Amino acid sequence: MEIIEYNQEYLEDVKDLLVELEKYIISIDKDCLDILHPDYREKMALMDLERVNQYQGKCYLAIENGRAVGLIMGCIFPYDEQDYLDYKCPKRGEITELIVSNKVRSKGIGKVLMTKMEEHFKSLGCEYVKVDVFAYNDNAINFYNHCGYHARMHTKIKKL
Repeated sequence: MEIIEYNQEYLEDVKDLLVELEKYIISIDKDCLDILHPDYREKMALMDLERVNQYQGKCYLAIENGRAVGLIMGCIFPYDEQDYLDYKCPKRGEITELIVSNKVRSKGIGKVLMTKMEEHFKSLGCEYVKVDVFAYNDNAINFYNHCGYHARMHTKIKKL
């Protein structure tokens, strides 16, 4: 396995990976709010990659046997004026997508991708990395905890 920066030749693999992730999220969504929109496959990867280009980000791919079997995307989003009123606003990177295909999980690929993205953020002066994790995704929560991440905020919802 090798880790490379995103290359256009792997766009279809990226689309497949994002669809795999979304289908998984849908399968564990106890609120039944997530959907796989008919345009998801064609649009989401391009939208994610555009944000990567716009916000000092990177997309790294894990390549095995000529196919992308994992990916991570991250950006450095700017703070707005309201943030500065009640927050120190240290420079931080944000993981926006992380998926390792179910076919190759538990081989350390996710950890290698995380390390690569953390190195990118650190090289740009980031002091922290933020990642939002779907509350019902126990596997991801355990993975991030194992990588040294901890909860800072909890989002609560209630159906009316």
